[in-house]
Formats: sequence, C-alpha cells, structure tokens
Amino acid sequence: MLIDFLQYPFLRYTFLTGILIGLIAPLLGTFIVVRRLSLIADALSHVTLAGIAFGLMAEKKFGLMLSPIYSGMAFSVAGSVLIEKLRTVYKAYQEIAIPIILSAGVGLSVIFISIADGFNNDLFNYLFGSVSAVSQNDFTSILIISIIVVSIIILFYKELFSLSFDEEQSIISGLHAKWIHLLFIVLTALVIAASIRIVGVLLVSALMTLPVAASMRLAKGFKQMIMYSIIFGELSVILGIVSGYYLDIPPGGTIVMIAIIILLVAIGVKKLQSK
Repeated sequence: MLIDFLQYPFLRYTFLTGILIGLIAPLLGTFIVVRRLSLIADALSHVTLAGIAFGLMAEKKFGLMLSPIYSGMAFSVAGSVLIEKLRTVYKAYQEIAIPIILSAGVGLSVIFISIADGFNNDLFNYLFGSVSAVSQNDFTSILIISIIVVSIIILFYKELFSLSFDEEQSIISGLHAKWIHLLFIVLTALVIAASIRIVGVLLVSALMTLPVAASMRLAKGFKQMIMYSIIFGELSVILGIVSGYYLDIPPGGTIVMIAIIILLVAIGVKKLQSK
C-alpha cells in the first residue's frame, strides 16, 4: 500500500511531512498536556485559520501572492505572543487569555472568509488536511521547523521539565521562566501552523493531545511518556495518511480517528493490567 507514496513525488512529500509532524506534534504536546495548557493548541489553530483566510483573501481580492501557510504561521506566532502578554495582564486568571485569543481567531476567520467570498477547495484542504497539497517548499519549511523544535527541546529539556512540574520553584531557583515559556509557546504556534497541511486546522490540536493521553495510561515516567506519545503519533499519522488516500477522504479525520482507537486500546490495556 506504500508503493504509491514512494513512487509519486507529491505523495512522497506528504508521507515524509507526516512523519515529521508525527514526531514534533506529540513531542510538544507532552509538555502542553502536563502543564494543563491543552486548549492553547485549539486557540492557536483558530488564529492560524485566520492567517490562512487572510492569505487567501489577499490573493483573491488584491492579487497579492501571499502564501497562506506563511501568513498562517505569522498569525499563529503573533497569537502565541499575545497569549503570553495577556497571561501577565490577568495574573490571577491566566487561563482567560486562551479563550480571548481563540475568540479573536474565530472572529477574524469569519471576516476574512466572508470578504474572500466564502469557502473554496483550498480553504477546505486547510481545514481538514489534504494528501495532495504538500509541496516541496512545504516539506522544506516543516523540516526546518522540526529541526528547530527538536534542537530546542534537547537544549532546554531540564528547564521545560522543571517548569512543567513545579513552575513556582523554578522561578525561585532563578530560571528565566518568562522567556522559556515564550519560546515554548512560539514553538507550539509554529508546529500547529506546520501541521495544517496534513491534519487540518480544525483537527491539529487532537494530534498534540490524543497520543499523549494514550501514553499517560501506559508510561511509567515522563521520558517514557514522550517516547510512547511519539510512537502513537507516528502510527496515527502514517496509518491516517495511507487510509485517507485510499479511501479518498481528507487525512485529518482518519488520523484523529486512529488516534482515538489507540487511546481506547491504551485505556483497555490499563484496565486489564489493573485487574
């Protein structure tokens, strides 16, 4: 079944991009879930949608050759910075920053989509993912983002681990928590924007949380949880892309449903082990 993905260049780019996304999305998702910030992925995905809609609108209405992927990344990074700023404004209610940015993303998306005269096939692909939409430039961009993400996670693993489990103690010990957290949330924004070609804007947050939720039922430590999350993420993406291609449906839906099946199996295995 993988012969087509190895034979045709556009499918090969899709397959390789999916492998990269299956690595970096659960990798960052592990830290997101542990820090109880799962809704950040939803908020940034909606801001990314606003950026994509802006790019499509600029091209359709004003003839500007603005890549929706890069405009989506720009909006996503801007949204991540604004979330961090709002967290400092509402220090006692930091979680309110997430629905504020999510609401802004939805509102801007509706406006830009309306100005661009509604939905078209390109926007549909961005919403739910597409097997044939990944170009060589997209793959190169995601490869660069993947290298940056993995490198920073390795370099700042101790700091991120400390912030995830005891933020107050980390700050007291002199860790630059503000800058580490800003760096982390910007990385999250880039990963979300990079993943939309395969998974789709509306489903990308699931890839950052479902594999982690499954690994939490089986792992015996944090590093093991990261490893299981990546394995489950890769299984979901690879099987989802292949099945989506042969069933002729957007891969985002199949990726998420396979991730759900893996989660249910993990829950079942945990219950059997506890008996």
